[in-house]
This record gives sequence, structure tokens and C-alpha cells, in this order.
Amino acid sequence: MVNLTAVNPKEEHRCTPSVEVMVDTGSEMSWLPKQLLLDAGITPRGKKRFSTAVNQIVERNFGYAILKAEGYATIDEIVFAEDSDMSLLGVRTLEGFSVMVDNIGHRFVATTTLVA
Repeated sequence: MVNLTAVNPKEEHRCTPSVEVMVDTGSEMSWLPKQLLLDAGITPRGKKRFSTAVNQIVERNFGYAILKAEGYATIDEIVFAEDSDMSLLGVRTLEGFSVMVDNIGHRFVATTTLVA
């Protein structure tokens, strides 16, 4: 678990509070509660369909945000999670942070970014 903050890329003084999220390398995208994203002025830009861990298909809004955790930051798509959804930090955000997960030490480890 880490604390994740989403920053409005158009108005960087507006952001969500820090939210404890599960680091999920099985999830492509990061998910934060819809109302927190809306309160930070992060707007939905479209909808995507997702297959959940129990093979249920759900449709959720997504938008763009600057995501910050553990001293790392990247701009990424963020899913507007419903109340019944988990808050997650997905693999695309990890790649944007240029980190890998040390499951033993429960921390991020900086990596180099691949060029080609």
C-alpha cells in the first residue's frame, strides 16, 4: 500500500487528498474515487471497459492527472472509481514513475527508462 495523490494538470494547485491505494501490477490503470477526482477539477475525458479480477465487465470514466506517490510523479490516465471499486496504483503509473516494485522490501526501486 502507498499513498497516491492526483493533481489537476490544468490547475496544479488543485489536487486530491493523499489516498491509500493498493499497488496492483495486474491492473493496467490507476483508480481513485470519482468524487475526489471531480472535487480536484479533474474531468472525465471518456469511458473504457474493464475486466475485473472476477471476470465481470465494468465501464468507468477516465481522465488525465499528474499522479504522485513516494516522491515519484508522472502524468497518466486515471479511472474514476465508483464506491464499490478499490483504489489502485496500476502498472502504467509504475512505468511512468520509472520504478519496479520490491515485494520483499515493500518499496519502489528506481529503474532506467527503456529507449527502444
